[in-house]
Amino acid sequence: MSLQNDLALYAVTDRSWLNGRSLHDCVAEALRGGATMVQLREKHLDDDAFTAEARDIKQLCADYHVPFIINDNLTVAMAVDADGIHVGQDDMSALEIRRQWGKNKIVGVSAQTVAEAVRAEKDGADYLGVGAVFPTATKTDAIDVPLPVLRDITKATSIPTVAIGGIDLTNTTQLKDSGIVGIAIISAIFAADDIAAASAALRQASQQL
Repeated sequence: MSLQNDLALYAVTDRSWLNGRSLHDCVAEALRGGATMVQLREKHLDDDAFTAEARDIKQLCADYHVPFIINDNLTVAMAVDADGIHVGQDDMSALEIRRQWGKNKIVGVSAQTVAEAVRAEKDGADYLGVGAVFPTATKTDAIDVPLPVLRDITKATSIPTVAIGGIDLTNTTQLKDSGIVGIAIISAIFAADDIAAASAALRQASQQL
């Protein structure tokens, strides 16, 4: 499967939505429902705990033949031989990641402006994560990216783009014809009572973009 197809339903973990459930079980349900890529996002674990968790989730993703991405932490990504890493504007550049980790890993970069997106592509990013495209409670410091800016970013770059931020079944149709190849989802998957069903519905919605 191509990277563009892998990005159709990009599940980003956030343990604050798990409601007492284990991350392992929740990711397994997301994969069963149709998640096509998983990003492990941990802001508050030390590297040892993050690495142990990453090994577990990586195996789950391998079972479903889905790429496994680490958020921000290159040390952990390299330790577990993840499929790739996703970084923000304040993290290590794609260029530096390539220098340290080689050319055969997936590198995603967050962007909120055309200039950031063009620079990320020039630095060697494989895909862009653009948002927040809708209001979101997951990242309280997120700056909204208006839909016209999202369209401008996809037009100005040749690498695939996923939209992120506040996306759920009520608003995916607003992203139609924006040039994105998929949607990155946090709470609409991991806060759902039935994660597999939510993932299946979102996967179907992503195919209408």
